[in-house]
Amino acid sequence: MARPALQISKLTPAERLRLLEELWESLCDTPEAVPLTEAQRTELDRRLDDLEQDAPTGIPWDDVVRRIRNSR
Repeated sequence: MARPALQISKLTPAERLRLLEELWESLCDTPEAVPLTEAQRTELDRRLDDLEQDAPTGIPWDDVVRRIRNSR
């Protein structure tokens, strides 16, 4: 039996966002299945090299959440 086509245009914005999240999560489960161009691979390698040399910078997630909650 053929599956009916998903009628995305009939979904609410919230339903479309949830669908998008589910699709993204499914790709994260098997990152090796997502093909990269040579340019993308080169850029990712460059960024990893930069990260290893400079050490991570930024704010820990817990601090971000605490600042948001305290700003209310």
